[in-house]
Amino acid sequence: MKSIFPILAVTAIAAGCSTADRQAGHSTDVNPLTGTDFTGNTYPGAQTPHGMVQLSPDNGLPGWDRIAGYFYPDSTIAGFSHTHLSGTGAGDGYDISFLPLTGSPVKAPQPLGIHSRYSHDRERAYAGYYSVYLDDYDVTVELTATPRAGVQRYTWPGDTGTVIINLTKAMNWDALTDAEICAVDRTTLTGHRFSTGWARDQRVWFATRFSQPWQSMSVDTTGGGAIATLRFATSPGSSLTIYTALSGTDADGAMANLAAEAPHDNFDRYLAQATGEWDRALSAIEIDTDDQTVKRTFYTALYHALLCPELFSDSDGRYRGPDGQIHTNAPGQPHYHMFSLWDTYRAAHPLYTIIEPEAAGNMARSLIDFARQSGHLPVWTMWAGETDMMIGYHSAPVIVDAIAKGLGGIDQAEALELCVATARKYDQPWVACDSDSSWSMSKTLEYAYDDACIARLARLCSREDINAEFSERAARWRNIFDHETGFFRPRLADGAFHSPFTPEDYSDHICESNAWQYLWSVQHDPEGLATILGGCDSLEARLDRFFTLEADSASLPIFSTGMIGQYAHGNEPGHHAAYLYNFTAHPEKGRNYLRQIMKELYSDRPDGLCGNEDCGQMSAWYVLSAIGFYPLDPASGRYELGAPIVKRAEIKLPEGKKFIIKADPDNEYKEVKLNGFRLDRTYITHQELTDGGILEFL
Repeated sequence: MKSIFPILAVTAIAAGCSTADRQAGHSTDVNPLTGTDFTGNTYPGAQTPHGMVQLSPDNGLPGWDRIAGYFYPDSTIAGFSHTHLSGTGAGDGYDISFLPLTGSPVKAPQPLGIHSRYSHDRERAYAGYYSVYLDDYDVTVELTATPRAGVQRYTWPGDTGTVIINLTKAMNWDALTDAEICAVDRTTLTGHRFSTGWARDQRVWFATRFSQPWQSMSVDTTGGGAIATLRFATSPGSSLTIYTALSGTDADGAMANLAAEAPHDNFDRYLAQATGEWDRALSAIEIDTDDQTVKRTFYTALYHALLCPELFSDSDGRYRGPDGQIHTNAPGQPHYHMFSLWDTYRAAHPLYTIIEPEAAGNMARSLIDFARQSGHLPVWTMWAGETDMMIGYHSAPVIVDAIAKGLGGIDQAEALELCVATARKYDQPWVACDSDSSWSMSKTLEYAYDDACIARLARLCSREDINAEFSERAARWRNIFDHETGFFRPRLADGAFHSPFTPEDYSDHICESNAWQYLWSVQHDPEGLATILGGCDSLEARLDRFFTLEADSASLPIFSTGMIGQYAHGNEPGHHAAYLYNFTAHPEKGRNYLRQIMKELYSDRPDGLCGNEDCGQMSAWYVLSAIGFYPLDPASGRYELGAPIVKRAEIKLPEGKKFIIKADPDNEYKEVKLNGFRLDRTYITHQELTDGGILEFL
């Protein structure tokens, strides 16, 4: 298969500012610019693992390519803001934007406005650090972060420097509703930016401290916004460091976060902390490979997988809930938001249960807290609100998986009650396409999977009545299978299938996919799927056709990227499809496709993601597949074996345990051994993994 990627220069990670030169750990194996070109929609700026702050440059222009604020082919920077979305395909954030300048500002017509040109030749990024030289102002900007604060350092060329804080500018889906900037003293500001968009009623408070007092300050509040202009006395080569903490709670929360996380005036101290946090997080999986590109791609993928979900509670445990009230968590139990659950339940959350089980438990608790405060399981949470993006109630598999794996200390009975209360709002034999014109076929399949997870939780709670109810609901995927065509098909309320129907077509009845791509969405019952397709041989034949039936590239929608036949790796519904070959007589066919996907559809270049990153799902798929297994059914505690592309992987587990994977990535393996014993199955269990041991592909 020919690569989908154009040839692009890779930003040199080894060149840049001497103050940030370091080689310890895996933070410098990460290229945050990966995914900033093509369709990844990632941002290159500074963040800590799951941090509240994503301090990153904004090109200043709206549009699909700039959903995350930054697009690699652009040549302008209009500010460095503190909130961004990682590959979501929906544009929001860009809160609390700063821009340093000297002399007269360079202006362009709106929406770009004041900006500077820049070049990738003088740009540098690795985990926890970003720097760039602003050509028009001769200013070097460096960024790092703490969990709740962004830290900037500007190195000036001459006698006077200006900093603009722009709370007015909005891009893409974001729209300002209110803003304020107040001086506390000559080095400290507080304020807020409220907005609406994808996140409805988003409230961001901030507190900023400068490393030196400003000479003058003015605030323009025209049109309900707020733009502050601050002037500083500088000298050639001198620097100004700016510390900005955020809070979703109130101004006091922002001030407390600033005091707790950035009390010192020392950029390098916070940079060392950030890179240290990344080195620890990335060392959860140590790999051995002779291919340095694979190494960089792997650790960049692990980095992207660990950006979301994001911390939302303040340093004192307070956070704003979906009910608009302030809640407080116990110490050591952070509250998270930014759950892209239609995407991340598939691989990202199972990955967290393996490499950061404590955080995974707290994430599941956060979903339960949201449900308790709002009355329903969250679908896609962001800044104390529900975006209602995508379909299903995929909090259920995340919660059930955490409970089944003993994480989070969750009240099982309460979790079951909340899951059931949400699911019963969607109790119908199938979602009729003439009563629900939006993604009806996909909803039927997604609900069935979530219901299977609720049935599992009911069994854990010894609630046989609920288990029976939801086991029946979990089988409703059969209600929309058309035996005549051999596909799931949109169905009307009277039972008739919708016509016309062509499985290659994209329609309003199928979520961002076609009938080929949703044919495999029975993760909880692959054996049942094989049976309804005519048996294992028929399943194999259909998979063969799926991966070889060429798509009409001219008619593909924007989300169908990374195509191999009808398979679209750039979107999530088919991510598990190649692993279904494990239920046929020839699982090696799936392994061949897995190697092709990893080799051709991922790289460490700016265009190294073939689809939206989607808050870690695209990268979590690579991390797990690269070391040799994947959760086909994400809440089952079972991992299907695939095709490792590294020689050795070591997963660090609690209590000093290790799970080691050995393989020869250049050769097809003939057998698999677990702790020296030959496996006669195509999977391992979560318990086997967390007990520690050695998995050998021979």
